Amino acid sequence: MISIFQKKIYLVDYLNGLVDIHNHILPGIDDGAKTVDDSLELLKGFSEFGVNNFICTPHIMHNYYDNTPDTIKKAYEQILKELGNHEGMSVKLGYAAEHMIDDNFENILEERQVISLGKDYLLIEMSYLQPSFNFDVAIDKIAKHKYFPILAHPERYMYYHGKYGKYSSLKSEGVLFQLNLLSLDPKAYGSAAYKTTEKLLNDGMIDFVGSDVHNIRQLKLLKEIKISKKTLDYLFPIIENTIQTFY
Repeated sequence: MISIFQKKIYLVDYLNGLVDIHNHILPGIDDGAKTVDDSLELLKGFSEFGVNNFICTPHIMHNYYDNTPDTIKKAYEQILKELGNHEGMSVKLGYAAEHMIDDNFENILEERQVISLGKDYLLIEMSYLQPSFNFDVAIDKIAKHKYFPILAHPERYMYYHGKYGKYSSLKSEGVLFQLNLLSLDPKAYGSAAYKTTEKLLNDGMIDFVGSDVHNIRQLKLLKEIKISKKTLDYLFPIIENTIQTFY
């Protein structure tokens, strides 16, 4: 008989070596770290459980965070310079972006103002209020530009929770899924996102993981998350795939 009181384990004990492909660590350019000191505090906090490799992904969101390759590179170089003054911190840092599929996305795609994860992947998101009206067209154009689209935090789009078949439809269109590690605790985004996380993992839908950490409060929550051995069994190959793809 399997006990319903299975021992829980700390998630962070199994993240050593992870490449965090989704975070908001770069200072002062979106709703993430506000200052260089904030960035350094986050990097130090991650290092405590063996995460030292990051691809920073600030928002590119029309009329909210109108970032460009230049603004993102400037923030990246700012933190890189500061890291040079902290010899004890061993961090591998790169940058890309989290692109909102909005009314300006196709323009910046055509103008080559997007920033890919590695050479082949593009991290994208939608509003939490409603799906992007041009999402299918954008996915087609992303493919024509020879990128693989990675949809950030699919578990958080509540308009899909009651239409679970939409996830399979997106996968059939070539959309990859990146799970937020914070979604493994209902305290982060609520019980609906947590339940959808469990189902997506159980159904083998998730391709990659990332922290999506914006601030020290979220990092502290990440450190507190406990998961079951069964959840770890689902997560482990996804963590390994994330490392192997983006190291």
